[in-house]
Amino acid sequence: MPAVARSRRAEIRREAAAIRNRGQQHGWGVHRTLTAIRGTLPEVSVLEGWRLALGWSRAQTIVRIAALYRADGLRSPALSESMLCRWEHDPHERPGDEYTVMLCRVYGARPEQLGLDRPGDPFAARPQPRVLIRYGRHAPQPREWVEPMTTAAGLPAVRESLSLALLADPTGSTTVAELAEAAVEHYALHYSKHPPQILFNEVHATRGLLNQPLALATAGADAPGARDLRRSIGYLSALLGNLAAHLDDGPGARAHLATAYAYGQRTGDMRLTAWACGARSMVALADRQLDAAAQHAEEALTLAPRGLPRAQIHSWARLPVLAQQGRGQDADTALAAALDELDADPVGSAAGRFGFDEAERALHEAEAHLILGRSDQAIRTAETSAAQKPAGTPGWAAATLVLARAEAAGRPEDAAQRALDVLARVPPARLRSTARRRLSQLDTALATTAAPAASVTDLHEQLRDLPAPIDPYGASTA
Repeated sequence: MPAVARSRRAEIRREAAAIRNRGQQHGWGVHRTLTAIRGTLPEVSVLEGWRLALGWSRAQTIVRIAALYRADGLRSPALSESMLCRWEHDPHERPGDEYTVMLCRVYGARPEQLGLDRPGDPFAARPQPRVLIRYGRHAPQPREWVEPMTTAAGLPAVRESLSLALLADPTGSTTVAELAEAAVEHYALHYSKHPPQILFNEVHATRGLLNQPLALATAGADAPGARDLRRSIGYLSALLGNLAAHLDDGPGARAHLATAYAYGQRTGDMRLTAWACGARSMVALADRQLDAAAQHAEEALTLAPRGLPRAQIHSWARLPVLAQQGRGQDADTALAAALDELDADPVGSAAGRFGFDEAERALHEAEAHLILGRSDQAIRTAETSAAQKPAGTPGWAAATLVLARAEAAGRPEDAAQRALDVLARVPPARLRSTARRRLSQLDTALATTAAPAASVTDLHEQLRDLPAPIDPYGASTA
């Protein structure tokens, strides 16, 4: 392939971005976008085309590959932008087997799709399946390649199983208590896979099933299984509080979280009690009640067990309050404490709404840096967080919008394009109130841009027409 001038490279990036933007508006997948880019821009290699079709810079690709290594418990690689550039442009340069595997994982493609197949290739002897079921700690594939581990139909099925068990034993039993705990686990693990309103309705219905057996089991004195039922009711209430917050229902969130707190205290479950306190802090902060948020965060910290639960409180309850108070040094201390707690925990991360992982920790760190005016640190940390989440998920959307907000002052066009990417990938019914709040903040920041770019204007118009999660008649738009 002949050498391409640097000025032409800049034009190629702009034209590829425009093609990708047009494809998103028409609902194209990565493959169709790649075909359009290479058909219009013959200088683009297959490997480079995949990256451009995904909308990633080389730096972002490297961050994602490093995240894969860390997720596998390996040291970050010595991969550089210049190495990736050579692989994309020089036909005589190609990655070794290890980097080929990582490029395939991060792009969600097979070697032959990336132009990396060759005689003796370790992939050549085993064709890759069209549908990949991902378990463990491997990188996510694009949505069309992933077989979901839960479905909308799976939600009522869990509730119905609990209901059938209660028909067999209306007063409750060990089996009922175990099923209630399994329901909590199901909703928590798959929290991000459903629109908040749909999951809220299902969790609410499940909690209602436990009222009668708990009342019968505790008539006069605690019976076997009553404590477990209370714990499940507490965790279901905590989920309802979180879902209400994501539906922008502050009073409802406070009511459900207060119930979760009460049941956590009654059962002696300090993790539940601390989690409910931390969530109350976040709700108070969203309502601009800084003193109440600080009080709840400090109480949560005194209650939280060591390790992951305490790291979670440091990161998503205490850190945002300290940042809002402008206490940069104390915020840094909270960040360091969160990392120390994670390092001391034998697991270090856990899935689900009651768990915590490195991507979520990095998200709150990035937002704290942003509030404290540390834009460069916010950008780096938000990129790290976004790279660890599948595109289109709530965690990815949150990190991408924090990244966009950090870029707004220096690169308003890029910031607006990131937000448009979020709107293209996440249906309105799945946009949490936190994402809507970040979009509004970004729109306000971009409003001061002199001679706004087309992407800035487009974002403003799309946000103006964005439907609310609940319509004026109280019905869900999900």
